[in-house]
Amino acid sequence: MAISNGVHHSAVRVATAQFYSHTDVPANLELCRKYIREAAAVGAQLIVLPENANRCRTDYKDKQIAYELCEDLDGEFVSGLCSTANELNIFIVVGVDLKAKVSPDVNIGVVLIGADGHVLYVHHKTVLWDYEYGLFKPGTKDIEVVQTPIGKLGLLSCADGIVPEVPRLSALKGAEILCNSLNSRGPDEMRCHEPLRALENHVWMVASNSVGGTEDAYPWTGGSQIISPKGEVLACAGETDYGMVWADITPETSFPKVLGGGIGPLDQFRRPDLYGDLVAPIDSVPAAKMYGPVAEDAPKRPLNVVTLQLSWYHSTFWTVTRAVGQVKYAASRGAQLGVFPELFCFKPGEVAADPAAAADFSGQVLSKIQAAAAEASSMWVVVDLVEQSGDKFYSTAYLIDSAGQIAGRYRKCHLGEVERTWATPGESFTVVDTPIGMIGLMIGNEVWLPEVSRILTLRGAEVIAHPADWDRVEAATMAAVERTEENRTHLVSCARTDNPAKFGSQIVVADRFRFGQCIALMRYPTAIWSRTGFEENIFYELDLQDSHSKVQGFYLDPVGTRQPGLYSVMVEVPQKNGTKVA
Repeated sequence: MAISNGVHHSAVRVATAQFYSHTDVPANLELCRKYIREAAAVGAQLIVLPENANRCRTDYKDKQIAYELCEDLDGEFVSGLCSTANELNIFIVVGVDLKAKVSPDVNIGVVLIGADGHVLYVHHKTVLWDYEYGLFKPGTKDIEVVQTPIGKLGLLSCADGIVPEVPRLSALKGAEILCNSLNSRGPDEMRCHEPLRALENHVWMVASNSVGGTEDAYPWTGGSQIISPKGEVLACAGETDYGMVWADITPETSFPKVLGGGIGPLDQFRRPDLYGDLVAPIDSVPAAKMYGPVAEDAPKRPLNVVTLQLSWYHSTFWTVTRAVGQVKYAASRGAQLGVFPELFCFKPGEVAADPAAAADFSGQVLSKIQAAAAEASSMWVVVDLVEQSGDKFYSTAYLIDSAGQIAGRYRKCHLGEVERTWATPGESFTVVDTPIGMIGLMIGNEVWLPEVSRILTLRGAEVIAHPADWDRVEAATMAAVERTEENRTHLVSCARTDNPAKFGSQIVVADRFRFGQCIALMRYPTAIWSRTGFEENIFYELDLQDSHSKVQGFYLDPVGTRQPGLYSVMVEVPQKNGTKVA
């Protein structure tokens, strides 16, 4: 038994193994059995094995050959593993390329085998990685979570996790453990996607990846690991060698889903009543015209952006004076869009202590920023302040145009624990069509919600302006980077100089796929950041045309290949005592 917050929880020992499957299927079966026996010998109740553990794909020249060489669910490979599961009384999750009912269709499967040797569930990979679209059929089955004696298991496979939907759906359906079978050459999996999906969904993650392989390009990167709901890596098999690792986990502690950093239970932080865009038909949203690659001869659309990094320092007069000075200086450098940090002109805790005074002062600051923008006459500015409307207060991001007028505003829809003591949540998302581009607005810890950036992207945003106050370093290095990776939309995050993470502002670039690009950048975009603790600007020229190139390779479009028909749980309002509540 393990103890968490004074409560006893049942511990479950889980294992993950990594290796490379060659073309000899019987040999691959014996290799899988070797690691299953090792796991059982240390008392593991579950082991996760890589994607296509049945055989490598080096000789899959076309769909027909792939079909002929792939497995049947009742064939020798899966049946052999079922026998081993029953013999050793262990649950097995394994990636197997499986023949579909109609030739030459093949699904990339993840098979859950019970400790009694029976197949409990088969997940069909819904998001394929680039070349896989030329060989396999994406899964279209509903995402399911399987109740077992060791916990509620959700299954995913590799590229299913470099976009947010499958992990989120599994978490919303009650998954305590995400079992991820991978066949990836991307180092981004272990560094970002896996720990972030665990963190943002507050679930355990057991990930198994191939390692080594043929030396024809980038190696299969291994990094098989076991991750806690807080993003802590409990065990990792490394990036170079075959092997098996294990750890003890407590599946029950995936609930309640408190993300930390002032973010309360996930079901209170999310706003499913506002997420209708996520289930809209794929071709009905403004982003539909942005799917796929950009023509090679498409003209460049430059936008010079700047992070206006500062926060309250010494006095309110000094702080506001410096803010005005930042606008003037940035404009003199040719900036067209500047972003201030979250509630930058207030001390930490000051707004919650007296929101009425904060709203009154915000009005004064807004007027000064508007005047500075009008005087500069060449730059748009995003500033987050306290807005009062009647007896309600909002954290509001204002988009000020180059004439000093308010061109758009966004009232923060998702409130953390402290914000809920003073603020009212907004009721809509904002993307503004401007002469300098389609600008989406997001505030602070909303970076932890993949739904926000996804909706802004679906509404046509080319750049997302993000007044920020990083609650932990992963908010920048994982969550913010992932928001661009999964949407291919530029993100400009400007952080307070006194943020808890002690990390600077950051611009994440929607790197356009080009032939010869290293695989890491195909899947894990470039980030530029500043130092923190003092005023330091990032000046950067974005190409808005890059946000119209949604592909990560020749085939994978992480926005255009979505399957909204599977996402209904994303918009379901949580139940409380049998009644839906917001």
